[in-house]
Amino acid sequence: MLPEISLGLWHNFGHVDQLENSANILKLAFDNGINHFDLANNYGPPPGSAEENFGKLLERDFRGYRDEMIISTKAGYTMWDGPYGDWGSKKYLVSSLDQSLKRMNMEYVDIFYHHRPDPETPLEETMHTLDLVVRQGKALYVGISNYSADEAAKAIKILKELGTPCLIHQPKYSMYERWVEGGLLDLLSKEGVGCIPFSPLAQGLLTDKYLNGIPIDSRAAKAHGALQENQITEEKVSQLNKLNFIAESRGQKLAQMALSWILKDDRITSVLVGASKPEQLADSLQSLESTNFSTEELSQIDEILANA
Repeated sequence: MLPEISLGLWHNFGHVDQLENSANILKLAFDNGINHFDLANNYGPPPGSAEENFGKLLERDFRGYRDEMIISTKAGYTMWDGPYGDWGSKKYLVSSLDQSLKRMNMEYVDIFYHHRPDPETPLEETMHTLDLVVRQGKALYVGISNYSADEAAKAIKILKELGTPCLIHQPKYSMYERWVEGGLLDLLSKEGVGCIPFSPLAQGLLTDKYLNGIPIDSRAAKAHGALQENQITEEKVSQLNKLNFIAESRGQKLAQMALSWILKDDRITSVLVGASKPEQLADSLQSLESTNFSTEELSQIDEILANA
């Protein structure tokens, strides 16, 4: 059984100079019952460094605790040049997992995900490969990420027929990204597949950082990144402040309410949080104290987000 909050480890673990900070985050997570640590082959920068640094900390600080941990990794985005360093071919997925295991100095991962659908490779090939790595003992379970409801239905059916059922789906889901409510969550519930959303804070948008505009040290202030300056409009800032008012009335910070809002749904298995410092993780953990919402609160949130 996965904890309600899982830790997504990518940015921190890609920087060697942040290794001790990452170690402190890991220790805080583990001491508070978080035992699911989520990585991918391309997390960094540079790609691969997150797994490599996680492996170092696993050996140094958590020797003897491996059997208490759920460690997952993924493949599906660009990892190396050439025709077999991306997407979902058998050659790419097998090679990528072998490299991930080597970087982390592990014999197996608990969950191996295909990171995104491949428009060129037959879905049967990709799913057969996920089945293969389980039979090889390189992964205990398999999952998919970023699959639409229709794509997920096909993948789940193939894996079930192969005898390696899909354990989990990892979609992007937040107050501002609600496409999973259009059929995916119902499908996963019907098929008995778990759901662990990523980016629950909308790349940091659903925090108190942007309540007064764009801080100089924020993601949106940088030229490159998932959150861009043109996304932080006056309307968006107004929405965030209205959401923050509801959060404060609940005794929460905005980020805590955003996590609680996802965890309120019984179809959600866990939620991935990324933390750049221990204090952020400690804040996130407090979201577990209040995952119930009144009908009025939910209506108010929907009304605020209606024009998002």
